[in-house]
Amino acid sequence: MTEAATAQKPSSTGAPVVEMRGISIEFPGVKALQDVDFRLLPGEVHALMGENGAGKSTLIKALTGVYTIDSGQIRVGGAPVSFARPAEAQAAGVSTVYQEVNLCANLTVAENILLGREPRKAGAIDGRAMRARAREVLTSIGLHIDPASTLSTHPIAVQQLVAIARAVAVDASVLILDEPTSSLDADEVAELFRIMRTLRDKGTAILFVSHFLDQVYEISDRMTVLRNGKLVGEYLTAELSRLDLISAMIGRELGEMDALARMTASHEADSSRVPTLRARGLGRVGSIEPMDLDVHAGEVVGLAGLLGSGRTELVRLLFGADRPERGTIEVDGKPVSIRNPRNAIAAGIAFASEDRKGEGLIADLSIRDNLVLAMQASRGWARPVPRRLKDELIEKYIELLDIRPANPDALIRNLSGGNQQKVILARWLVTQPKLLILDEPTRGIDIGAKAQIMKLVATLAAEGMAVIFISAELEEVLRISDRVVVLRDRQKIAELEGRSASVNDVMSLIASHSDGSTLERNAS
Repeated sequence: MTEAATAQKPSSTGAPVVEMRGISIEFPGVKALQDVDFRLLPGEVHALMGENGAGKSTLIKALTGVYTIDSGQIRVGGAPVSFARPAEAQAAGVSTVYQEVNLCANLTVAENILLGREPRKAGAIDGRAMRARAREVLTSIGLHIDPASTLSTHPIAVQQLVAIARAVAVDASVLILDEPTSSLDADEVAELFRIMRTLRDKGTAILFVSHFLDQVYEISDRMTVLRNGKLVGEYLTAELSRLDLISAMIGRELGEMDALARMTASHEADSSRVPTLRARGLGRVGSIEPMDLDVHAGEVVGLAGLLGSGRTELVRLLFGADRPERGTIEVDGKPVSIRNPRNAIAAGIAFASEDRKGEGLIADLSIRDNLVLAMQASRGWARPVPRRLKDELIEKYIELLDIRPANPDALIRNLSGGNQQKVILARWLVTQPKLLILDEPTRGIDIGAKAQIMKLVATLAAEGMAVIFISAELEEVLRISDRVVVLRDRQKIAELEGRSASVNDVMSLIASHSDGSTLERNAS
């Protein structure tokens, strides 16, 4: 590591608005934080970095009163604090905006901004004054929307900005943004960053959590790196290279990690044989235009396209999560009727949804119960999986995918995002599918877990499994895929050879205004 990467606690000016010293938190069998120090200065954007499971979320929850610390001290504005719940932290000027917007979609923008603090007149809520105050707050951050509009009528990016406006309305001195850009496009990220800079320049201290390294380097002034619940160091962003940051996060040199990440399939898919999956004219009105798709055994087919291009809509039809209105599907050359997910599972199709929390996991169940869920469903609830077989499978896949903690009885909600994703993959691998569909399997997880998942996908393909791979990160799609199907405006516009195509090739196709047939010819 370079000198910049080994230097800790760079010099700074001004007293910290948040100072955490010697913070330790232990859960049953897990030391989540071990003697961690952290400080946040006024008027800065401070990135909190580390792999999933490094302790980032735990540190934030310790600061905001969600978790009680076992040892250490927290000071806000120079005074010792011990928040019992997030409301106390907010009252002290510490406000959090989470990845999943925690607002009331059925209320107006103004009602969300001033919820619980509505201006009153003669004992009743003064709607006019409330809208005026909300408009004032929105204007202060350069957001021009109607405060009387219902929140649900706005896209998720605007809803997140409204959540930030709510923090401004309570005069927050500390704003915590936890993965705020995971569902935003480039223009929406630019707008968020504009507002962040506005608040920073007014003296607000911003704690920023993101897995997008380019964004971290664009917006942050300083960063703190955690690994395995311990402090690695605090750095000035301008003085820490990306290579050194990654090495600090994963605890090994980039060359070793990159060797894992580049473990793409060294095999050749046999396209002369009957495809594992053959879809013809598959479509659904308002969802995806009719299209053809083949996936062969031992082949990774990537789906590339912008948000809303139809990637997820297509695979939901293949899995029966949404019912196709037209077209046919064959598996191993035999027609199948996929009207629901049970039909798909019976045909040997597995689907790991992009909505890990909403559609992938049952938070209150253990690793054990989540892992065997699909296998049990395929057998029917009248035929429970034998305990001995269940234990053997759980032990095998916890070890194979390096799921941590390795305790099968640990609740899934207490796992990091990367380990939750591994449990979902293990659940489907237990069913020994012919086709594995992975929709954003690396979203919101750290670089080390990404490399492990990419290695696993390559290994599964090398062993003969057919895989459909979706990711918003085009570099990932091109690195892992034998073929790349490009979608735009919910229709297939091109197919490319994954090994020879570049990001520019894909982006040029997406940006083109030519019709689909022309794009097909250009791509061939």
